Amino acid sequence: MARIFIIIGIVLVAVGLLWPWLEKSGIGRLPGDFRFEGENFTFYFPLMTCLLASAVLTLVFWLFNR
Repeated sequence: MARIFIIIGIVLVAVGLLWPWLEKSGIGRLPGDFRFEGENFTFYFPLMTCLLASAVLTLVFWLFNR
């Protein structure tokens, strides 16, 4: 359990350090990310970004678990 928390911490630090580069790459504005704008509200649902993040994290955890 401790190893999983350490891995999660390392991943979060890496994402935090790479955030300026990730913003320029288009993460969060992928095709399939839904944005609905009304007169008084905006609803944003990043479906493809979530699926991509899930696939990457699944791969990372699978590699560390081997």
